[in-house]
Amino acid sequence: MSITKSKFGILYLLTGIIGLALIIMTYFMPMWWVALQSHQYPKSMYPKGIRIEFKYDGVYNGCEGVREREELAMDAGADCLIEMNKINHFIGMYPIVQGVNDVDELGNHVPYPVYAGDKIPPEEIPGALKMLDKIMRSAKYIFVLFFIFGLLFLVPKKSTNILGIITALAPIFFLAIYIYYLWWYGHHLGLHGGGAFSGIKPFMPTVFGEGKVAQFTTESYPDKGFFIGLAGMLLMFISLAFKNKYIKESQTESAF
Repeated sequence: MSITKSKFGILYLLTGIIGLALIIMTYFMPMWWVALQSHQYPKSMYPKGIRIEFKYDGVYNGCEGVREREELAMDAGADCLIEMNKINHFIGMYPIVQGVNDVDELGNHVPYPVYAGDKIPPEEIPGALKMLDKIMRSAKYIFVLFFIFGLLFLVPKKSTNILGIITALAPIFFLAIYIYYLWWYGHHLGLHGGGAFSGIKPFMPTVFGEGKVAQFTTESYPDKGFFIGLAGMLLMFISLAFKNKYIKESQTESAF
């Protein structure tokens, strides 16, 4: 049976194409954000707190409004990613792996995480953080693979279903990596002997909602990219259901 002559054939192609497009779009969007609030960072200067944004390929400054203030234009602290690393350094936490957003003084990408201010020799950077850096830097290639998998999924064969499922789960892969590395950071506070708050015990940073670390209130919530990714995932699973119905319909028709 021709796909264009089948209701299920048209529906699986339509939902599959839209779902795949939404999944690919999320590569260019922030997936999650984290902010720290404290009395030492007044709302007038940091309206969103010390905020950073997580994308598939790296971690970025989330304080765009702050950078527009003239009095902070020359202040490196106006970049909340830098400020967040200062706070992490204070409690002995390793600096944030920034992926493709991590560059040297000349603006060139470096083959390992470079942590401004901490002067960590490359050979002393934990293997888990080097792996995270590789994952972020490889994200664009992974998404090319997702795109190819998604196109193959649209072929009306059951054997390609697994490729569609792998692509659809992209936001779940992101969330799993995000949660694991929150745990890793919170359980490895040994940088420079534990920092000023050496008495802080290993902890699990807040994944969703609000929490508290020392004098800081933390906020952690999904960003627009994650919601769009979930919509794409839902559409691809709906497409999978329609595709299976179309294949079954075609097999039934060919049997007569």
